[in-house]
Amino acid sequence: MDRLPEMRGVQEAIEGVGAVAGRMAFDASGLEAWGSGLVAYVSKCHELCRQRGIEFEESSLPEGVRRLLSLANAVPAQQDARRVGARTPWLEYVGGRGIQTWAAAKAMVTFLGENAVALGKLLRGRAQFRWPDAFLVMQQCGPQALGIVALINFLVGLILAFVGAVGLRPFGASIFVADMVAIGTVREMGCLMTGIILCGRTGAAFAAQLGTMKVNQEISALQAFGISPVEFLVLPRMMALVLMMPLLCVFANAIALFGGFFVSITMLDMTATEYVTRTVEAITLKSFLLGIGKGSFFGFVVAYAGCLRGMQCGNNAAAVGEATTRAVVAGITAIIASDGVFAVICNALKL
Repeated sequence: MDRLPEMRGVQEAIEGVGAVAGRMAFDASGLEAWGSGLVAYVSKCHELCRQRGIEFEESSLPEGVRRLLSLANAVPAQQDARRVGARTPWLEYVGGRGIQTWAAAKAMVTFLGENAVALGKLLRGRAQFRWPDAFLVMQQCGPQALGIVALINFLVGLILAFVGAVGLRPFGASIFVADMVAIGTVREMGCLMTGIILCGRTGAAFAAQLGTMKVNQEISALQAFGISPVEFLVLPRMMALVLMMPLLCVFANAIALFGGFFVSITMLDMTATEYVTRTVEAITLKSFLLGIGKGSFFGFVVAYAGCLRGMQCGNNAAAVGEATTRAVVAGITAIIASDGVFAVICNALKL
């Protein structure tokens, strides 16, 4: 019995046996080994025979199979014991989702208020805050992130230069590639790409760290000692990322401009002097400060999403992974959405 026949064929065979002999038995003389599959198969056959009034002979089966079969049939299955998936009414589903959305929004606003209160205590010198912790986080999300920030923004500068060349070269305006790279990098792409990179790198780390501390009941221990987790754990991370993002944005802008410079002088027949001159003329103080300000806001969004999901984490390992995923998704979505809002506001204000 290495390979058992399908139950549909067995059902037809049982009906044929019942019509002819009214009795069913197994020939297990050549059976050398068996497993749970045989027990399930025999149990199903026994159930089919019972439903059709056919006598089922168990004496030819191995002793272990007979014992398991009798154990399975000792207590009949209750018809109402199985869980039946009922379809939720549409109105109930909408109401439930609305309640969940309201609770999530309330939790976000509450967490934001707690951070505002903690920041107020920090400015008054009364917060349970340690600057060495903030400096350590600054090192992790600042200097240690320079490699990946440089790589991504260099490639972004290359891409912007190539895209500009495709659109401007037919008009003999390749010189304006430098303008496009400069404006696009300083106003948008530098801060946007840096924020997305740090969301996947640092925001996920914040969520995983705080989530693991909650699973290990370290946050509960801090609360038992009268230490505020928001002031002691969340505020240093948010301060570190908000303070480091402007510096990272400046670095990202420089690397992206160098990427456009590399493409322009090697493939677009531009001289270094022409590229640098056009870049300096295109970049204004208003555009530069706008990019830096957006970068600081994106740093706040990344830290807020990571810390919020970490503090909302459940009490098991799966919850830590889920919190990390939700932090990254929420952070990237918030960054792109807020960048769109900034674009609309800047257009309205003629910035």
